[in-house]
Amino acid sequence: MDAMDRKIEKKGIPRKTIWIGLAILFMLAMVTKILFGDKSAKLNVDEEKFTIATVIHDKYQDFISVNGTVEPIRTIYLDAVEAGRIETILIEEGNRVKKGDVILRLSNSNLLLDISGNEADVSRAINDLKTTRINLENQTITSKSLILELQYSLKRLERQFHNNEKLFASSLISKEDFEISRELYEEAKQQLDLQKQKYTRDSAYMITRITSDEESINRMQKNLMLTRKRMENLEITAPVDGELATLNAEVGEVINYGSRVGTINILDSYKMRAEIDEHYIARISRGLIGDFTFAGGKHTLRISKVYPEVKNGTFTVDMEFTSAIPPQIRIGQTARIHLELGESEDALLIPRGGFYQSTGGQWIYVVDPSGEQAVKRNIRIGRQNPKYYEVMEGLAEGEKVIVSGYENFGDMDKLIIRNKKK
Repeated sequence: MDAMDRKIEKKGIPRKTIWIGLAILFMLAMVTKILFGDKSAKLNVDEEKFTIATVIHDKYQDFISVNGTVEPIRTIYLDAVEAGRIETILIEEGNRVKKGDVILRLSNSNLLLDISGNEADVSRAINDLKTTRINLENQTITSKSLILELQYSLKRLERQFHNNEKLFASSLISKEDFEISRELYEEAKQQLDLQKQKYTRDSAYMITRITSDEESINRMQKNLMLTRKRMENLEITAPVDGELATLNAEVGEVINYGSRVGTINILDSYKMRAEIDEHYIARISRGLIGDFTFAGGKHTLRISKVYPEVKNGTFTVDMEFTSAIPPQIRIGQTARIHLELGESEDALLIPRGGFYQSTGGQWIYVVDPSGEQAVKRNIRIGRQNPKYYEVMEGLAEGEKVIVSGYENFGDMDKLIIRNKKK
């Protein structure tokens, strides 16, 4: 190689430098993705496995649907007012009864013994009163006779005393004889006074005793009448006209006082009894209107009574008919009642669905306009009826949401929607 020949050096970025630069860029991309990328939990789901609905703006009808059962307008309970053994059942349940019809007959041997004992006591008391009256009459006769004798003796002694008084003044008798006659006269007068006092006192005592005995006998006779009247209670009768709906009794069974043996339905009219979820208890009151369809016609009702007690998450209301009662209706039939809670208002609505059970109405999956994904969004649900939920916050008209159940979605923030038709 001569002086004119020179080695030409290659220009450019060394390969090693290129690889280092690419590695740095890759690391920066990874760091950027980690720091600023979408870290939300995702789940791929098939479109046909859930239901999508559109948020609409429409009239919200404030009503609920409840199941109502036909019941008689009034039920009369048959309770035993006397204990006893059931001897005869004269009317079976399901039959019509008239007021006063005997349904059951009881027997009670203890009651018969009580009546016999009371009758004996009354009879003995009446006999004692008769004896007392006879004794009073005899005593009165004896006292009057004694008073008459004392009065006769007093007159005789009084006459003798006055005669002796004149004789003593003429010195025809001694002073001793005069004093004796005077003393005998004074003694007789005192004896008569004492006997009259005794007669008055004894008469008052006997009259008081007789009055007391008479009052005692009157009480005993009244008790006897009440005890005898208890015998009437051994026949359980229908207090009103109606239908003997139930009869819980068997021949030979012993029932106690107060035992419920049956019920009578008043068939003059009917009512509907409905069980309502306790969620609505603050909004239910007397006077609310409802309706239901039966035998091809629409019939209206009004709440007449609200039972405040909550059992198993529900409370009970009675509803009376405000329209004609259908003639075909029977006790025990059921119907779906449309119960109005308020007037219709414009509102943002979404159809009812299983999502509410999973979220409590606090959030929902909103489908984006592309239909390729759905994102969790917080919302606020207001009122609800059997068809719609009222949306207070979080959604706009026209947006699409998933309203079916979320049991298979876990707690994912985003759903990637796969459409198998594509």
